[in-house]
Amino acid sequence: MSAVVDSELTKEERRVLNSTDIAKLILRLSVGVLILFHGVDKIINGIGGVKHLTVNAGAPEFLAYGVYIGEIAMPILIILGLYARVASLVLAFNMLVAIFLAYGGSIFVLGKHGAPLMELPLLYFTLSIVIFLLGSGKYSVNNN
Repeated sequence: MSAVVDSELTKEERRVLNSTDIAKLILRLSVGVLILFHGVDKIINGIGGVKHLTVNAGAPEFLAYGVYIGEIAMPILIILGLYARVASLVLAFNMLVAIFLAYGGSIFVLGKHGAPLMELPLLYFTLSIVIFLLGSGKYSVNNN
């Protein structure tokens, strides 16, 4: 069946469907938009929880404001594809800090559905590394 469908596609349609640049765009948009929701929530509701976790870890409270860089500035750069590799590394670092602060004592604890408690920040960390490795692709501001 796929051979029949493939033979019915034009050369241009096959090129578009096999484009890794579209996959890179979807990856960047997905990660960037979803992390941006977290950042907007922190703008609206504040970062009291992040400050609390930061101080409990023994770090100065002002470091909590770095969450705005990781969850507002970097996702915007990732969405645009503007220095996406650098932005994705900063986001990956942000996620490592989030894992340490929020789940430091329960890194290997599983939730009631069998997934690690730190599943979401770990997923964002992993996808950020993938963006770093792949680059931003053709559909980006600086095409890297």
